[in-house]
Amino acid sequence: MDFQEEELVLKDQMLAGNQHSSNKMDCLVCSFCFRFIGSIELQIGRRLYLQSLGDSANDKCHMGSSSHASEDCYNTDSSDMEDGSYMKNHEDYGNCAPGSSKDNISLPKGFIESLMNGELELPFSDKFPLPSTIPCPGGCGEAYYCSKSCAEADWELFHSLLCTGERSKALSRAALLKFIEHANGTNDIFLLAAKVICSIILRYRKLKAAHLEEQGKTNANSKSSNLSLLLEAWKPISIGYKRRWWDCIALPDDVDSSDEASFRMKIRELAFTSLQLLKAAIFDSECEPLFSLEIYGHIIGMFELNNLDLVVASPVEDYFLYIDDLLHGEKKEAEKITRPILDALGDDYSICCQGTAFFPLQSCMNHSCCPNAKAFKREEDRDGQAVIIAQRPICKGEEVTISYIDEDLPYGERQTLLADYGFRCSCPKCLEEEP
Repeated sequence: MDFQEEELVLKDQMLAGNQHSSNKMDCLVCSFCFRFIGSIELQIGRRLYLQSLGDSANDKCHMGSSSHASEDCYNTDSSDMEDGSYMKNHEDYGNCAPGSSKDNISLPKGFIESLMNGELELPFSDKFPLPSTIPCPGGCGEAYYCSKSCAEADWELFHSLLCTGERSKALSRAALLKFIEHANGTNDIFLLAAKVICSIILRYRKLKAAHLEEQGKTNANSKSSNLSLLLEAWKPISIGYKRRWWDCIALPDDVDSSDEASFRMKIRELAFTSLQLLKAAIFDSECEPLFSLEIYGHIIGMFELNNLDLVVASPVEDYFLYIDDLLHGEKKEAEKITRPILDALGDDYSICCQGTAFFPLQSCMNHSCCPNAKAFKREEDRDGQAVIIAQRPICKGEEVTISYIDEDLPYGERQTLLADYGFRCSCPKCLEEEP
């Protein structure tokens, strides 16, 4: 079909995505679809509370780095979550230095606690309703969701093997915590790779169960049967273009070309360490091929070459903009409460959810330095799906292309960057500018 400029071409559901570890301090979102959850009050109160702890506490309270850290920072009871409240049992809110540690903006004692517990409703916050928080069914206290359907989908697809809670299906929760800590401290691309491997293992187990039910248990230990089922489980991953991570990662600007071989060997060793930690946490002997360094390297390389930034706009920004646009009388009255909050939050009040994700359809789109489409979030797009918008009219039968790089760079720089993707660009713009 034909598309007009700015028209939606497609929305692509991610195969796997992950919120950046550091961003979890700023945004509470659904661990599956990445919608903001809770309430405007909870988002603001949680941010002010974590902000008040200071930088030293931020390192300790890395939500997602370990269940112990989560308990220390949030003291969350899963029963509190059923009615949408996020935290009720923390006794130290009023004793924390409220407000921003960098600006020393003071707020009334107990104010942050009231925001987080739902006891205080901010003016006009009802204009920005958010889904209630649903806890992880495994009891990890780290993952939260916008609905039971998202919680169940994440559990079925990935999280049951990556959960650090008591109902986790991981081989070793202690080993899993070490893997997560290593990924958070080095590169959270390892968390995406782990999600992919978990999805293949869980899909394989479902396929095998269905196969045994259909064929009977006579072939239960057939290696050829198991391999064919594993290949079937691998199919959704096969769509992505792959190279080994240590071969395709771009050489950093601060690494001299003479040190490239050493740099790539260190990246390989980093992947090997990550894989050993993951293997200790979730290894399945029937899925042993997935735990080879070669396969692991190609999965990470697939992300390196195909990832899109995961960005979901913050409703907190919309809320304060709404207050700012009120008529003078209403605005003056509302700002008696909201202005001290805004001052305490500082310039970073509008931080969006940030992460990285792999999208099957988007990953299949070819590059052009004069693309006819782009990945773009519209005002109404409030989840983690990739949105592809036409940049100019696209005719029926015309290939949809996007740009992998900044297409405004000079010809030589574009070709150098695109070499990391394994091709020399011959789009109309490059053919025209070729020396």
